[in-house]
Amino acid sequence: MSGAGNGKLILAVPSKGRLQENAANFFARAGLVLQQGRGSRDYSGSLAGVADVEVLFLSASEISAKLAAGGAHLGVTGEDLIRESIPDADAKVELLTPLGFGQANVVVAVPQAWIDVRNMADLEDVTASFHGRHGRRMRIATKYLNLTRDFLARHGVSDYRLVESLGATEGAPASGAAELIVDITTTGATLAANGLKVLEDGTILQSEANLVASVGANWTPKARCAARAILARIAAEERARTQREVRARFPSGTMPALAQQAGTHFGAVALRTESCGDLVLHVPHGRAADLAGWLIEQGADTAIVTRLDYVFSRQNPLDEKLTARVG
Repeated sequence: MSGAGNGKLILAVPSKGRLQENAANFFARAGLVLQQGRGSRDYSGSLAGVADVEVLFLSASEISAKLAAGGAHLGVTGEDLIRESIPDADAKVELLTPLGFGQANVVVAVPQAWIDVRNMADLEDVTASFHGRHGRRMRIATKYLNLTRDFLARHGVSDYRLVESLGATEGAPASGAAELIVDITTTGATLAANGLKVLEDGTILQSEANLVASVGANWTPKARCAARAILARIAAEERARTQREVRARFPSGTMPALAQQAGTHFGAVALRTESCGDLVLHVPHGRAADLAGWLIEQGADTAIVTRLDYVFSRQNPLDEKLTARVG
């Protein structure tokens, strides 16, 4: 019986490629191991460490459809697919947190030979004059039909025709299939290799993989409990990854009241002050060395910086976001 029929939480994750590998690593860092039932050909599995979770291994586009229809509670997919494939996406899903992989931009790119076309205002002028000179509308090749329409409408560009791209979009202008494109890119190198340039204000969306919640899924008590456990671990791992613990030891009886100053200057949070003269703080990892040096200047004998595994907290912003949408 699938999770939908027994109240379990359904988690949809990518079924292949780098996205699957990155998603598995993301959950593993939080102590959550994705398990496929009978190996890589099985499209269902479980999440080791959390009860009442059914994992579905699907394509990224299938994940977006499942979330929109309420067929999965949580899913890992790109924001570009969410925004493109789900009308009124913000009403149907909640993007809980970006995952740090799958980064790419959806952009408007034109031939480099169009030296006078640098931004969207220039493109508006060109599309209007193109129709008058050629007797047809300028063609834009893309897989992102909805994102493109919305973006062009916001910039006042109306005299164009979309050509749905089913292959390598960046080759459309060279082949004569379109005059310009809207496509996704990570470095822009492929666009440049095909004689294209991104307009200065032509970035439609800065996308990356997200952990996404479905508002319309059947959030049973069992599913909410499982989600709470998953989100607690994810939040604890994120806090640990982005923070360092600094333990400063002062000569007995001479420790000054430094916690408030450490918070003001370094964004540190004081956890405790111990009778032996130890001050324990958590600080953003990029400020740890600065804080340690400052504590030495304030009279500490030693300041030890330690990496953290997990930092659990009563407050979980991820679960709070989910609760605000689904109760």
